[in-house]
Amino acid sequence: MTPKAATRTLSTAEERREALVEAAIPIFAQHGFRAASTIDIASAAGISQAYLFRLFPTKVDLFLAVCEATRRRMLENFREAARNRDADTPPMRAMGEAYGELLESDRDLLMCQLQSQVVSGEPAIAASMQETFRRLYELVDEHTDSTDEEIRAFFAQGMLMNVLAAIDAKGLDESWAQVLSAKPTPDW
Repeated sequence: MTPKAATRTLSTAEERREALVEAAIPIFAQHGFRAASTIDIASAAGISQAYLFRLFPTKVDLFLAVCEATRRRMLENFREAARNRDADTPPMRAMGEAYGELLESDRDLLMCQLQSQVVSGEPAIAASMQETFRRLYELVDEHTDSTDEEIRAFFAQGMLMNVLAAIDAKGLDESWAQVLSAKPTPDW
């Protein structure tokens, strides 16, 4: 009796791209754009480096896909917080609190976001980050009745949260870390 041949489910190129992006996120988060190895990324995705470059012709293209994936996560986080807040919580406060929780639960998202902000020599990456901030701004502006000053303060608080999360300041038993990491109490 001849054994049945194993059946294999083939992935579409789009499914492979998505899996590759997910595999790339922690590597870019840890090493940054320049130091991240496409060999390591391909290995983490279970594909060859040659296939990685068939899916994404350049490392910049792959990093831009990572930027897009992390942008979608942040935007969905903000949208969901604004939609699902209780009636007594202002939308901006709900979005800020949800972002704080996201920073605690998804360090790779945080680090990819920070890594993408420091790759200043790549115009396409700078344009991607400009798009991220444009879309975040539009979302906050759409869901709140905030003034320009309040929106600037909200984004400034978010950037401070990013830095403090990146350097693990919240767990430090030092006054500067406790003061800067304290939950903000604006009237948002």
